[in-house]
Amino acid sequence: MSFDQLEAALQERRAAHLYRRRRLLESPQGPEVSVDGQNCLAFCSNDYLGLANHPALKQAMIEGVERFGVGGGASHLVMGHSSAHHELEEALAEWTGRPRALLFSNGYMANLGVINALLDKQDGVFEDRLNHASLLDGGLLSGARFQRYLHNDAASLKQRLEKSDARRKLVVTDGVFSMDGDIADLPELARTSREAGGWLMVDDAHGMGVLGQTGAGCVEQFGLSQADVPVLMGTLGKGFGTAGAFVAGSDALIETLIQFARSYIYTTSMPPAVAWATLASLKLVREESWRREKLRSLIQRFRIGAQQLGYELMASETPIQPIMIGDAAEAMRLSEGLETRGLFVSAIRPPTVPAGSSRLRVTLSATHSEQQVDRLLAALDELRGGVA
Repeated sequence: MSFDQLEAALQERRAAHLYRRRRLLESPQGPEVSVDGQNCLAFCSNDYLGLANHPALKQAMIEGVERFGVGGGASHLVMGHSSAHHELEEALAEWTGRPRALLFSNGYMANLGVINALLDKQDGVFEDRLNHASLLDGGLLSGARFQRYLHNDAASLKQRLEKSDARRKLVVTDGVFSMDGDIADLPELARTSREAGGWLMVDDAHGMGVLGQTGAGCVEQFGLSQADVPVLMGTLGKGFGTAGAFVAGSDALIETLIQFARSYIYTTSMPPAVAWATLASLKLVREESWRREKLRSLIQRFRIGAQQLGYELMASETPIQPIMIGDAAEAMRLSEGLETRGLFVSAIRPPTVPAGSSRLRVTLSATHSEQQVDRLLAALDELRGGVA
């Protein structure tokens, strides 16, 4: 059998302006990068605090390699759970105000592992319509009765919960929605879940490091407890600038994951040097609040400027600042126009977002300058007038 059918599907995607291609990053992450041999100003990284190339993290990584070697060598339950992993788990638990934390190799595996460890066909999972793909996949693969409630709508969630006779009810939401940049109404979702006898799980991948007094994310920003949000997931490859993910919660939750989360049990542990570098990152996240203050200032500057130019922004107070375009071809035109001007901003198109909602996904970092934001706005102004 040939792959002619596959090639036809690829051609259809190209014709619809939905084809994706990888770009080759030839420099460290930062505001100014080299991509495919071109030096450009980037507004598309999730390195929100500008830590991915921080000297303290690089030095910690070197120290970690000298102390622990390179590879994890085995799964955590065989012989791959090093003192670096353990120390990081304890630090993350203390930071999030929970008894324990558990490291995963990445956020996708954490979400699949948690949902499938907690639920089976006797149970129900209730997910926001705009949840990240990893959360949706986790819910579908669990075999639990899967329902999606209207975006950030506690009333819609309540209706579905009240009709459910599931043994366990797990409500799952992003903390910050990765394509819209808005923040989940966690207080209302927590109240609704608790009243229905359910558990609330929050994937705070894009809130960790960015929101809250010490950067502990949406849960900290809203002043919620473990009773409100029993399952908290965070990633380390965005605000932290390293790699991996963790789940924080009660002893019972973490022990359940150790025993039943297949994506934890059957995976080699992350390189211990990465855990060691993340300990250095956590210190900066907690202590250098100026990074969050700088971000808030840049976000306001960008939003005011883009709105003055007549662009449609979404309701986001986070570093994710989508410019709603609608048409996929027009989103690509704008993205390519920015690239010819030395600026890199991704065009997000279906199936990542719903049809008719293609957008430019602008992301800001604490290491951007006001002048760099103004340069982006000036380029958007030129493109708004139809200049190629």
